[in-house]
Amino acid sequence: MPKDKDYYKILGVNKSATKDEIKAAYKKLAKQYHPDLNKSPDSAEKFKEINEAAAVLGDDQKRTQYNQYGTAGQQFEGFSGFDFSDFMSEAHGFDFDSIFENFFGGGGSSRSRRRQRGSDLRYDIRIELEDAAFGATKTINIPRLEECERCHGSGAEKPQDIETCNECNGKGISTKTQRTPFGLFSTTSTCRKCRGQGKYIKNECRECNGKGVVQKTRSIEIKIPAGATDGTNLRIQGEGEAGEQGTSSGDLYIVIQVNHHKIFERHGNDIYIKAHVPFAIAALGGDVDVPTLKGKANLKIPAGTQSNTIFRMRGQGIPSLHGHHVGDENVEVIISVPEKLTKKQKKLLEEFDKESEKKKGLFW
Repeated sequence: MPKDKDYYKILGVNKSATKDEIKAAYKKLAKQYHPDLNKSPDSAEKFKEINEAAAVLGDDQKRTQYNQYGTAGQQFEGFSGFDFSDFMSEAHGFDFDSIFENFFGGGGSSRSRRRQRGSDLRYDIRIELEDAAFGATKTINIPRLEECERCHGSGAEKPQDIETCNECNGKGISTKTQRTPFGLFSTTSTCRKCRGQGKYIKNECRECNGKGVVQKTRSIEIKIPAGATDGTNLRIQGEGEAGEQGTSSGDLYIVIQVNHHKIFERHGNDIYIKAHVPFAIAALGGDVDVPTLKGKANLKIPAGTQSNTIFRMRGQGIPSLHGHHVGDENVEVIISVPEKLTKKQKKLLEEFDKESEKKKGLFW
């Protein structure tokens, strides 16, 4: 399924549509564009597209995955939930309600049911600003379905316990034919005994009860890249849930959120901090130590520095996630005025103030 397909738009429903609303939209469009009812050149392609959209939105699991990641996992070849070739010629006898329920309610296919790959998983992780700046390695615990070690995913207690289904003769489907005023109407559905697999397990595995998978919690080590931001998405292939017998596992998506820092404020790749500088240093000039993400660093304060002046410390910010650029640290100076003064300090400041007033008068 191309990611640019909007299945809601195809069916003409909004994202909050109920299954009944999706079903009604499907029935209307399917009748309108069925190739035996609509002879326009593009009707077959439109009909296929409608079926594909309804196949995803009509299934709760596939719809949830499509809403989150823009993909519904295993894709469809045409309308794989139903084979219309058996009854194309009897278009007026279609029971679209039956078709919808058979397909989206776990119904059949003209072939053995396609085994589904494992589900994708999402894990949200919160990290500190330092982790985002320099990268980090984290260990997370993921509850998920894993392949049963006892039966190696087969679902059978022993290999010889897997037999060809005697109800469908290994086809995985059953066919039902009905006579209507318009002729014979045939539908296919998944074999209930083997659930479309074409094989039947005589003695199920004691560990997984024939499912081939068991619920476990797995510890996974992940690497946080330097430059990560809120919403950075990491895909770890094959670390999702185990798939059905013989299929691949899903993927694990790590979504990163960066915690607010108690000192620094982040803007893109730059960081900002306010530094309190003694009045004397601001007036006379000097050096002060300011915190950085790597530790303390020396900042030179020129004589006569005013409060709210911003100094830039190049390369002390956060590296770009996709590139070689490193941001800066911007230090806003806040002049600290002493709250208590000695008599000597007061006298000196008063003399300083008088001298300042005299100099100011020269420019009037």
